[in-house]
Amino acid sequence: MDRGPAGRRRVDLELMRTPPPKERADAARNRVKVLEAAAELFASHGVESVSMDAIATAAGVGKGTLFRRFKDKAGLAAALLDDRERDLQDAILSGPAPLGPGLGDTTVSPSERLHAFADAYLDYALSHLSLVRMSETAAPGARYRIGAYGFWHRHLTMLLDQSVDDGDALAHALLAALGAEHLTAMVESIGRKRARAAVHVLFEAAT
Repeated sequence: MDRGPAGRRRVDLELMRTPPPKERADAARNRVKVLEAAAELFASHGVESVSMDAIATAAGVGKGTLFRRFKDKAGLAAALLDDRERDLQDAILSGPAPLGPGLGDTTVSPSERLHAFADAYLDYALSHLSLVRMSETAAPGARYRIGAYGFWHRHLTMLLDQSVDDGDALAHALLAALGAEHLTAMVESIGRKRARAAVHVLFEAAT
């Protein structure tokens, strides 16, 4: 087992992985019904146009149950994104290179992993941009209180520390370009292809 600095950093990152919800079987069933109903309504009508009442009705649960569990649409958005975030985190922790570490004999540079992260994160964020935006802007600073942000930041810091003096600060700066509000403005102004290319230029400059 790797007990050196790199191994300890990996353990730290694994501990930051978004945990699956812990709940009773009946609560889990209701959660699935609600999230399936919300996903279908959001896809059909847009996140902004769907009310919590409509989601409760479609899921066949009481409004009180819905609000107690998720509080608001931002809470629903975060819950819908949890599984997708865990998939991306698992790929970073143990998936094939260059996004993940690959096998023990795989040689992949920190720069390659940074660009792979940028691509994978953009795939995730741009595919669910309305949901990500809602979860990140529900309240001032909401993005930075989401557990996944700490994971992304730690991952980038670990890679950047191998080539720059202050990977911690630079990781925050790079993640700022991946904020959903910022990505929305970029996509509306210049389109997805140019927005993606600009992010890669920024990541390249960082290394």
